[in-house]
Amino acid sequence: MSSTVSAARAHLFHTGSVERYRDVLTRGVERVARRVAEVDRPGTGVRPEALAPLVGGIDLDRPLGDTDAALDELHDIWLRDAIWFHHPRYLAHLNCPVVIPALLGEAVLSAVNSSLDTWDQSAGATLMERRLIDWTAERIGLGATADGVFTSGGTQSNLQAMLLAREEAYRREVGSAATRPARPEVLARLRVVTSAAGHFSVQKAAKLLGLAADAVLTVPTDAGRRMRTDELARTIDRCRRDGQVVMAVVATAGTTDFGTIDPLPEIADICTAAGVWLHVDAAYGCGLLVSPTRRHLLDGIERAASVTVDYHKSFFQPVSSSALLVRDGRTLRHATWHADYLNPARAAEQGIPNQVDKSLQTTRRFDAGKLWLTLRIMGPDAIGALFDRVVDLAADAWRHLDADPRFEVAAPAQLSTVVFRYVPPDAPPHLVDEANLHAREALAASGAALVAGTKVDGAHWLKLTLLNPETTVDDVLAVRDLIAEHAAWYARTAATLSPVG
Repeated sequence: MSSTVSAARAHLFHTGSVERYRDVLTRGVERVARRVAEVDRPGTGVRPEALAPLVGGIDLDRPLGDTDAALDELHDIWLRDAIWFHHPRYLAHLNCPVVIPALLGEAVLSAVNSSLDTWDQSAGATLMERRLIDWTAERIGLGATADGVFTSGGTQSNLQAMLLAREEAYRREVGSAATRPARPEVLARLRVVTSAAGHFSVQKAAKLLGLAADAVLTVPTDAGRRMRTDELARTIDRCRRDGQVVMAVVATAGTTDFGTIDPLPEIADICTAAGVWLHVDAAYGCGLLVSPTRRHLLDGIERAASVTVDYHKSFFQPVSSSALLVRDGRTLRHATWHADYLNPARAAEQGIPNQVDKSLQTTRRFDAGKLWLTLRIMGPDAIGALFDRVVDLAADAWRHLDADPRFEVAAPAQLSTVVFRYVPPDAPPHLVDEANLHAREALAASGAALVAGTKVDGAHWLKLTLLNPETTVDDVLAVRDLIAEHAAWYARTAATLSPVG
């Protein structure tokens, strides 16, 4: 055996390397713990042009050969300038701090490295994922025939839901036709209806599924940024008159920008009457499933044909941990493809539970393991209490910003986002936009806090996404004042530099 192979074998995780495994991982955990302990802001404001030469200058063909040296390098190119979602003034995107039981799950599942495609690669992990799917379906109220599968995130869940809806719509159209229409002809007539505040992944799914360029129809929202059901009904009726087939309506339980929940009971009534597949994108709002006080906000979700949940948004899980649930488990067959070497048809006949039969992915991590340990150590009520805390915080933040004459706020959120903007006195619209854009960029460059940005009716606004139970009202008010300072400076400077008419 060559010395190279012998040295390489020392890095494999196996019975003989347990002590090395323990030592190396302990060093890594200690590095992270030390870095987190010293973090005093959510970011450093580092620019791509500053880090790119460091990363680009590393010769990946020449290993360092030493754990501590590699960790030192990792610190310089990543950990030092990482974005820390656990910091109370990270208020930007739908990234949550994570609970320690889930980090324990990550360590265990990564070491065992189960793949959740077939039983003979996962054994008990398959049954644990299935139990968590059943538990989530029970929380939603989907009924005894429900099923589902873990996914990489809300975008994949929405894609798979649209795939199932497309195939079910195609099946109905072909089954009711006097003569069998060509598949492209049917697909060209399929339409998806969602709200103007829905997630972009719906449009992306339609493109990936080969639907028409204009297949996704958006209906306007009301003053509360919720789907208007009168417009939904009119859109479905118009499609029918035009010979189009609405294959799915996508309602949202927690819009990305506004944290609002569409009127699910009324939408379900319309979909039932029209015989249309209802998909509820609850990637954000799924935390309400374990809320001790707000579960009623999801009333109507139990009538959906499919539901997206993202545990890595509001269950405080590390990325990724998500799932697609369906009312009728038989519809998952549209994602099934049998391979003789992997999941032959006889395996299903023998009752062998192969999760690949339900999934768009083949090789797939045991991400359910993180949620399993979280539930077994903390319990669902504790998770729900944490989510309730950030929803309460958002309501307080909205009230403070609404009462501040320097700011304008959008519709109150039902979840934990607040959309707002600084409004300089007597400023033209373009200056309002520029001042808020500058404030966000200056805040990020300082590293003192991070907030998100979006557009509302064509104008630039700022957004607080509150998912950290450690964030306080004082944190929010401090960030508010920093934004006001940066925006006011820009407005004054722009006014000084503008030419006199």
